[in-house]
Amino acid sequence: MSVKITSVAKQLPKYTRNTKDIIPYLNIWLSGQDERFRRKVIKLFENAGVDRRYSIMDAEDVFTKTSFEEKNTIYSKEAIKLAEYSLIKALEKADLKPNDIDYIITVSCTGIMIPSIDAYLINNLKMKQDIVRLPVTEMGCAAGVSGIIYAKNFLRSNPNKRAAVIAVESPTATFQLDDFSMVNIVSAAIFGDGASSVILSSYENEQGPKIIDEAMYHFYDAETMMGFKLVNTGLQMILDKAVPETISEHFPKIVHPFLKQNQITIKDIDHLIFHPGGKKIVQTVEDLFGSLGKNIDDTKAVLKLYGNMSSATVLYVLERFMDKQLPKGDRGLMLSFGPGFSAQRILLEW
Repeated sequence: MSVKITSVAKQLPKYTRNTKDIIPYLNIWLSGQDERFRRKVIKLFENAGVDRRYSIMDAEDVFTKTSFEEKNTIYSKEAIKLAEYSLIKALEKADLKPNDIDYIITVSCTGIMIPSIDAYLINNLKMKQDIVRLPVTEMGCAAGVSGIIYAKNFLRSNPNKRAAVIAVESPTATFQLDDFSMVNIVSAAIFGDGASSVILSSYENEQGPKIIDEAMYHFYDAETMMGFKLVNTGLQMILDKAVPETISEHFPKIVHPFLKQNQITIKDIDHLIFHPGGKKIVQTVEDLFGSLGKNIDDTKAVLKLYGNMSSATVLYVLERFMDKQLPKGDRGLMLSFGPGFSAQRILLEW
């Protein structure tokens, strides 16, 4: 029995600005800092590979000192809206109703909610009362792919069922106003907010790329490379500058054995559906695969248009491929990285 991805749909927050329009706010924020440091930060934003980003808060609110409670309250309210709108869009694309879903996975790491987002979706959309819930909260950028893997495993054991995976993230809600570290600044330069929903099905007559295989890869002794530290002012970003180099070192072990167990090589992959973690990671991936005649143009486009939206970002890349009506038999490799440190992989066939 095959499991297919039948639709993907994104939802963007209402506030948006070009990167060049954020520079005046940065200048005010950095007004007490050394001039050389200020120029370095501005240049970092301008060269981050992100032209525009979206947010659950306007720039004035992002650069206003607020408590963790105030930011998390905005996150909770807006995350529910974004999740609901993206799920409705994905259901409409698949010609389904909310009560056609049997399994719901919600993914987010940029705020704290109990009950989780899925509980609100079930109530707001009057989904099945016996729907199976799974909130995924602590896998960061990898969780969009992780959620699809969990859904696939559920559907593989349950014929004629459907699952929804909803990823909602607001990295701007984690921005630390009093933190002038390069980690806080780099994360502000590359991250944006967004949501995306994916519908999967184990009905034989429903159309979409099949999930041929999936796997996770865990890096040893790398727990401190990426994540959040819970401080009094919220979720403080942890981001080691060695992440791109570490990914590059592990890439052969992440990609080639996974493909080999499916009796194919990278030459047999038509489409690379990669999470754009940031400009350096994108360049690392491009350097590794460009010589093989592969491109990650869609990954670069998503970073440029929206920034890194943590778990939701790779789903934005996937939606671009879903909208292309690819030829039957085309293969795609989905890949994302996240705290742990880990890599999540999915092999798709159209």
